[in-house]
Amino acid sequence: MLLVLSEEQKGHLGCLPRVGGAGPAAPPSLRTAPRPGGRRPGGGAVGELGRLAVELLRRGAAPRACETAARKLNTGVDTIQHGVEGLMYLLTESSKLMISEIDFQDSIRVLGFSEELNKLLLQLYLDNRKEIRSILSELAPKLPSYRSLEWRLDVQLASRSLRQQIKPAVTMKLHLNQNEDQTAQVLQTDPSTLVHLIQQLEQALGEMKTNHCRRIARNMK
Repeated sequence: MLLVLSEEQKGHLGCLPRVGGAGPAAPPSLRTAPRPGGRRPGGGAVGELGRLAVELLRRGAAPRACETAARKLNTGVDTIQHGVEGLMYLLTESSKLMISEIDFQDSIRVLGFSEELNKLLLQLYLDNRKEIRSILSELAPKLPSYRSLEWRLDVQLASRSLRQQIKPAVTMKLHLNQNEDQTAQVLQTDPSTLVHLIQQLEQALGEMKTNHCRRIARNMK
């Protein structure tokens, strides 16, 4: 499964070579070997932006953090912000889908980065995907869960204006667990609408058994 990047996201990620100094690959004769015990060019900058992206994902917007990173990397604030936004999207969506290493590399190949920068981004993804998925699970809204159901069938057989009629209605009291509280919702409908609702739910449960839905469910775990 490949990650499809919009033109806007490509533009944001396009700031990374300018920040990290890891632009298009140079000819072999012009490449320089990394200093012994030192980081490769651009590795520290990309790692700094990656750390900032995960931190912003965890705590929310922090303009001062981008300003600090801009001074540290001697780069404009707008460039830092765009780079962080691009990395947040790349890491978040890739972690959601749990895409493989090969698919991740194929997804970013369209950006035209050097192999060195592609490897840095891949390592950044592999190092942080578990934490990002954990953060996303905490940010996800906690929906109510089913506890029990009470129901009653009422039938109106006559009224002042109509002495003979059959007007059924189903009243349901749905008990839910929400966080640590218990709530209840009272619903009322006619039998034909209830039958239609049951059919739709059965169809949805049937679709959950398809290979496509099972594959999505595995990626969401």
